[in-house]
Amino acid sequence: MTTYELDRMSQTEIDKADRTKLVDIQTIKIDPLQSVVQRMESYIKQIKNPYLFLCGGTAVKMRFEPDGKDLTHKLKNYYISIKTC
Repeated sequence: MTTYELDRMSQTEIDKADRTKLVDIQTIKIDPLQSVVQRMESYIKQIKNPYLFLCGGTAVKMRFEPDGKDLTHKLKNYYISIKTC
């Protein structure tokens, strides 16, 4: 997945998205034994659009501050926090 593709995904409007094509995040399976990079790749591959997905039937739109950390940084920190719980 390219930066351009991720940028386009981030611009998808929640009210214009085809809900039948959104992935429910509850169906995502991550192997905690994989490296951080492998877990991120697996997540992206399974979720299809990391900015817009379902959570128990509810559409969720992820947004980040323009001057904040990028998605890769956020995902890395998230997976590290899960591993330490």
